[in-house]
Amino acid sequence: MTEQNFQRFSGASRYVLDEELAKIVNVSMALEMPLLLKGEPGTGKTMLAHAIAESLQMPLLILNVKSSMKLVEALYQYDTLTRLNDSRFGDSSRDVANISEYIRMGKIGQAFVADQRVVLLIDEIDKADTDFQDDMLDVLDQMQFDIMEIDRSVKARVRPVVIITSNAKKDLSDPFLGRCNFHHIAFPDEEMMRRIVNMHFPSLNDDLAKACINAFYRLRRIEGIEKKPATRELLNWLRALQADPDFRMEALADEVLPYLGVLFKKSSDLERAASLKGA
Repeated sequence: MTEQNFQRFSGASRYVLDEELAKIVNVSMALEMPLLLKGEPGTGKTMLAHAIAESLQMPLLILNVKSSMKLVEALYQYDTLTRLNDSRFGDSSRDVANISEYIRMGKIGQAFVADQRVVLLIDEIDKADTDFQDDMLDVLDQMQFDIMEIDRSVKARVRPVVIITSNAKKDLSDPFLGRCNFHHIAFPDEEMMRRIVNMHFPSLNDDLAKACINAFYRLRRIEGIEKKPATRELLNWLRALQADPDFRMEALADEVLPYLGVLFKKSSDLERAASLKGA
C-alpha cells in the first residue's frame, strides 16, 4: 500500500460530516474504489467531493454528466476544426502534421495525467445511458484509455479519488453498482440540520434557528409537493430573513410565511404552500 492510501478524511471547514460517511469515504480510498453516493438533491453529495479535496489538499476535477454525453468526451477531444483551420491558413505555431498537438484532455483524462492525486467528481451519473456508465467503469478499473487518433495509451500517473453522484432518477446497471462502494445520504434530520445551520450561521439567534427549521420541515411535509426545499433553500431562506430589516419572528407564525419563493422553485409548489394556513 502506497503512502497516499494512509490519508484519512475527517471533515472540512464547511461540511458537517457524520461518522458513517467518514468511514465509507476512507474505506473507498483505501480500497481504491469509486464511491457512489445516492440521495435526493440537497443532501450534500456534490459538496462532499469539495470537502474531501479541501481536507486532503487535492485539486478537484468535476465532470458534469449530460444525457447526450459520449464517454470519449470525458476522456479527450480531438480538435479537428482547429487543425483544419491551421492547415488552411498556416498562421499557427503548432505543427499541423502532429495530431497530438490537437488533443485536449477531458476531465477523466486530466485526472489521469495529473502529477498529483486529485479528487474526480463525476456528478449525476444517472443522466447518462447504461453504455456510458459501464464503459466509464471499465476505464476507471483499468486506469487507462486509448487515444485512437494517435495510437497512444494514457495511463493514470496517480490513481484519483473518484466520487460519483446519482439523484436516483434512473436505475444504474448491476455491473456498475457492483464495482463501486455505495452510500445513501439520507436527508438531514432536524438535529443534523441544526448543526448545518449553526456552521453557516454561528451567531444566529437560537429561537430564530429553531423556528425556521421547524417551519422548513413542516413545508417539506406538505403532500403533493413536486420539488421539496433542500438544505440550500433553507440556508438561502435564512439569509433572506436576516437581510430584511423589517423582519420579525412573529412573521413565522403568519398564515403565509415570508419569502416562500426562496424555498419553492416551482409555481405549483409555491401556490400549494401559500394556500395552507399555518404552513
